[in-house]
This record gives sequence, structure tokens and C-alpha cells, in this order.
Amino acid sequence: MEDIEAVDINFDNLDRDAAQFIPKRIAAAFGLLALAIDGNVLTVAMADPFGVVAHDTLYKRIGCQIKPVKANLDQIQVAIEEAYGEEINVDQSLLELVTVDEVSPQDEVAESDLKIEADDAPVIRLVNLILLQAIENGASDIHVEPSEHSVSVRLRVDGVMQDITAPPRSLFHAVVSRIKIFGAMDIAERRVPQDGRARVKFRDKQVDLRVNTLPTLHGESVVMRLLDKANLFGDVSQLGLDSFHEQVLLDAISRPHGMIYLTGPTGSGKTTTLYSSLQHLNSRERKIITVEEPVEYEVSGINQVHVRSDIGLSFANALRAILRQVPDIIMVGETRDTETAEIAVRAALTGHLVFSTLHTNDAPSSITRLVDLGIEPYLISSSLNLVIAQRLVRKVCEKCKGETHPSDLVLRRLEGVTNFEIPSTIYAGEGCNECGKTGYRGRVAIHEFLSMDTNMRELIMNEAKEAEIEEASIAMGCHTLMRSGLQKVESGLTTLEEVLKIALDE
Repeated sequence: MEDIEAVDINFDNLDRDAAQFIPKRIAAAFGLLALAIDGNVLTVAMADPFGVVAHDTLYKRIGCQIKPVKANLDQIQVAIEEAYGEEINVDQSLLELVTVDEVSPQDEVAESDLKIEADDAPVIRLVNLILLQAIENGASDIHVEPSEHSVSVRLRVDGVMQDITAPPRSLFHAVVSRIKIFGAMDIAERRVPQDGRARVKFRDKQVDLRVNTLPTLHGESVVMRLLDKANLFGDVSQLGLDSFHEQVLLDAISRPHGMIYLTGPTGSGKTTTLYSSLQHLNSRERKIITVEEPVEYEVSGINQVHVRSDIGLSFANALRAILRQVPDIIMVGETRDTETAEIAVRAALTGHLVFSTLHTNDAPSSITRLVDLGIEPYLISSSLNLVIAQRLVRKVCEKCKGETHPSDLVLRRLEGVTNFEIPSTIYAGEGCNECGKTGYRGRVAIHEFLSMDTNMRELIMNEAKEAEIEEASIAMGCHTLMRSGLQKVESGLTTLEEVLKIALDE
């Protein structure tokens, strides 16, 4: 890149078609604009024509040869507004990052070299560009993973991992250090896992970040979980339940005492359902305390306790202390041991409404899990109000939604699923720019309910088999996961393939 030509951008001859070769967010982030395309050579006006990160990003994203020319940044900014047909505020940082805790001055001085490298403008722009792309794509988490000779950056969008442009291996440590700085973490410590927090403000959106580093063979693997408060439902009416199951949930959480369990794997939306229920109950007349690991969403009016196992503040110890605070409602992030389960049951039997989660495949197996933890069946029968098993399925993209027909493979897999007829109209997404060519955009929950009545309590007390409990639940009108998913198919919200993938083998 010797003898870089300096140019003045001529707006009368601006090639808007050439400009479209570079996404506007990349143009804005790096202060550059494509001026012309000649065969496989793209002429690009750049404020910093020697920027390694910009060149690497363009090469990976565009895939053609780049001919850089030097141009004034102010001219480029104005030209970007003109070329993309809308006003673009070219902010060098793109995102305002606000740390929850400040990095100590001692760390900054002791690790000055790392911090200087991490604070270089290209590194800051690159990290902010990754965050920007994650927010715009609606990603739930960002994964920065090193290998011997390269780095990969992946976003989890609607539960599916997808690759995006990654920095060169030479910038990996600077990128990780930059993430650690705004996460208030120790940039010098690379041998042990670390956790941090930060806050991203973009336009009118505020997103909390939970940052975790893990030492691996080729460097630290970094995961940033994005927690968008706008996605936290404010009420149970927005959980996607039909009228029958919504009323079952409202009846269960309206009782003055008892236990309500959410079950499902990590990432199945249990936290959203729990917080929606708590928000429904949240008022000045009730005292609500939660104990979580970690506290994911900060909610006004609710007292939230963060578990600290390293100092002896376990779920069980925190729960004992919580009961001395005389709460009306308690939420325990997870029931993972006998001690926690016993305290939760006692709380439910002594006038408290208790919410918690279990890791089981379906609702009936939660009874077996509680028995395995040492809870007597008669105590489960007396204290339990409701169990909800939950999964998330991808929603059909509304922009490219169209009618389709189930494949022979899908029909064969549906054999044996009773009480279901293929709807006359089934929808699927064809794939568009809005959904990243996947045909899906967003997710919706499917549920299995296990509600209590006299018969169900007797079955649990008599240690009935899971199959008997499931049959009794269906007889009460509650859906299985499969039936709930198929109902979403009938409503045009998701596809048969998604439901079969998530629920058929549960």
C-alpha cells in the first residue's frame, strides 16, 4: 500500500451502486466509502488507508481486491449520507459503553501496554462493530473463540449460531483486553475464568451485557450475553399462551402460597416466564425477594440477591436469610440440591408463594426429580401449585412468509402423534434479508402444563408413574409440548420442522 493517492470526493459523480458493495455500518464504523468498481478491484476512499482492521474486514466481507485512496473524513461522512440515501451519524465509537463498575487505577497502570493497545481506535471500532451487529441481528449472545492461527466470532440468533466477520489473530489479545476493560475485569489475568458486566446504549435501546472469559488451549474464549430489557415481558398475557393455559397460570400465581416450577434446558425462556409472573404480582402491597445466579434482569420493586458461592452465600443459605425478611413471594433461580428443595417446600407450606426452576425434560418428570432430591411425595402433593415445561421454537419470518406443504419425511415423523390433523394451510419462510435468508425471525415458547386438582394430588401422593400423571394432566385439558407446538403450527407462527426438532423426542 505504497503511494496512496489522495482524492477529493466529487458528489456529482458519486457511484451509489459501487457504494452498496460495502454495508453502511462498516462504512460508518471505519470512515470509508466505495467509489468505483473495475472488474475485481474496488476503489475505496478511506480516512485511514493504512488501517489493518479495516482492510481485513473488507477483504473478508467483500472478497475482492481493495484499492485504497486517501480522503478527508468530513467528506467521507457527508458522502455516506448521500450514497446510502439517508442520514448516518458516523460516530467513531458507534455505541456508548457504560461500565457497571470502574476498573481500578492500579490495574490500568500495571497493564499500561495492554490497555494502550486495547484503547486504539481501530480496536474500539472493531469491538463496537461486533456489538452493533449483534444488537441489530437480535442476538442473545456473542462468542469470540481463538484457534491456533485464527479467531472466530459467532452470534446466537434465535438459538442458532452464525458466523460474522472476525478480527485477525494478531488483534485477538487487544480485542479481548478491550472487552475486559469495559467489563471491569482484570486484563492481566488470563489463567482463570472471569465474569464482568457492562451496559450498551445504542440509539434509544439499552442492553445489559454479562461477560465471561474461559482460558482455552489457544487463548481466552469470551462470551458476551446480551440482555435486552425491552424483550422482558411485562405481563403473562404476552407469553403466547392460549386462554385456557393463561388462566391456569393466573390461578396458580394468584394463590397466597405454594410452589410453581419452570422446567427446561438452558436457554428455553424460563427466566422470561418467571419474571413475567413476578411482574404481574409486583406491587407495593407485596414484598418479593429473588435469589439468582446471576441476577440477569434488574427489576424495580423487587429485592434481588446474587448468589456468591465463593463466600458461602449459596442458594440454601440465601433462602434461609430471605425467610427472615418476611417476604410474600420468593423466587429461587434454580433448585439444584436437597437442602434448597427442602427449604423451598417448607416456605411454600408456611404461607409463601415460591417460584423456582428445575432441569427436567417435561412436566411430569419434575415430580420424579423432586423425589430424587429427597422430598416426600406427600409434601410435593401438598405444596405444589403448577409445573410448566417450556421450550423455544423459531417463528416464521413475517416478511417472507408463504404457504407450503409438509414433506414426506415430516409426515412420516408425525405418524403416531394422536389427535392432530395437518392444517389445510401451513406456512414457512422463503428467506430474505430481514431474516438473514433463514426463513425465521424471533422465537416463541411452547409449553406443557401440570396443574393440580384433587385427583392429581392423590396420584402424586401415591407415587404414580409419570405416564399416569401425564394422562391425568391431558384429561384436565393441559397440552403436552408436542400439542402446544402443533397448535403454534396451526396458527402459522412456526413450522412443523421446528416443532418436531424441539418436541417430538421429549
